[in-house]
Amino acid sequence: MADPQPTTASERSADVIVVGAGPAGSATAYHLARSGLDVLLLEKTAFPREKVCGDGLTPRAVKQLVAMGIDISEEAGWLRNKGLRIIGGGQRLQLEWPELASFPDYGLVRKRDDFDEQLARQAEKAGARLYERCNVSEPVVDARTGRITGVHAKLGEEKTPVTFHAPVVVAADGNSTRLSLKMGLHRREDRPMGVAVRTYFTSPRHDDDYLESWLELWDRRGPQDRLLPGYGWIFGMGDGTSNVGLGVLNTSASFKDLDWREVLKAWCASMPADWGYVPENMTGPIRGAALPMAFNRQPHYTRGLLLVGDAGGLVNPFNGEGIAYAMESGAVAAETIVQAHARATFAQRERALQHYPKVLKDTYGGYYTMGRAFVKLIGNPKIMKLATERGLSHPVLMRFTLKMLANLTDPTGGDAMDRIINGLTKVTPRA
Repeated sequence: MADPQPTTASERSADVIVVGAGPAGSATAYHLARSGLDVLLLEKTAFPREKVCGDGLTPRAVKQLVAMGIDISEEAGWLRNKGLRIIGGGQRLQLEWPELASFPDYGLVRKRDDFDEQLARQAEKAGARLYERCNVSEPVVDARTGRITGVHAKLGEEKTPVTFHAPVVVAADGNSTRLSLKMGLHRREDRPMGVAVRTYFTSPRHDDDYLESWLELWDRRGPQDRLLPGYGWIFGMGDGTSNVGLGVLNTSASFKDLDWREVLKAWCASMPADWGYVPENMTGPIRGAALPMAFNRQPHYTRGLLLVGDAGGLVNPFNGEGIAYAMESGAVAAETIVQAHARATFAQRERALQHYPKVLKDTYGGYYTMGRAFVKLIGNPKIMKLATERGLSHPVLMRFTLKMLANLTDPTGGDAMDRIINGLTKVTPRA
């Protein structure tokens, strides 16, 4: 069946174009459409499609799913988890998600090949016009003003050239973000970048109430055990498989020198045999993806273009979480655009749009600055080992650390831990 073609001028124009139907783009499109704006949501692939991810969602991400009206029941295919199990320094600590007014006390697990489609279809139900197999190649730029006024794309299996027009465009096209690059927005080299690699194994550990994080990765294949940089995870998928992966930061001295797929294999080889994390139980290839962190592409608004999610480098440097911040930034961008759309003059609309980067910095700037300092420290395996050995023996300290790393606090009326974390983020410079 051929893909639908936008044949009329009205079908090729909208109030807003959103490029990319991952969590950031779909959340943006959903909230825009719910507010009554005409939205084009352009996705270069066709659903379902795979994305490299740990598939584990913290309560922060769950909150955004609830805000989008997604059915997150177990009957709808979602697996709940109670908290985080941390392993390192010869110790094992199990922490439940904090009980807060602002966030639910549970996380979720769902494979990305299905997760993203759920969000895109929800945006479509809200009224967004979704085009799959729509590969955006470059922006349409007004030669006089330098503003983006649309995008050129190739649509469908036939790769039919088509041009879409809108006064506002949202780049939700991930870390590679071709659209941002064509608008002259390049990655900041002074911001951390991570790499995630993962695969799936059939395993008896598939049904787990906790996300599991390993703060030490050991290669035990040689005559002497070797501590590897990075951290690992094991997330039971509830379907007979486990998602097993690792994250590595470019602050590590070994970042460019190691084959991370081999590092993952070495780590898996060190695990108990009855877990089943062996090559013959692997259900798919090892895949990797970049994790753009801590506002690594700025400004988040310029000349009619807003950046959301990975396109704007919104991954949390403390824990590598991207989905929650993708969806949150999408909601913020949508609210900004809706308010701008209601202004009477171009100058008033532009003033409203220029507020978007300030909201992001006020919300995340101090926290991400602390995260940048954190990743410089843990890029050294010896420091990570020391922190693990000393920290895991103190449950109260680790509960504080969980709140800090997962960014889970009540902004007002919280406990002492919340007030300390919130105070630190407020006094830390926002860059």
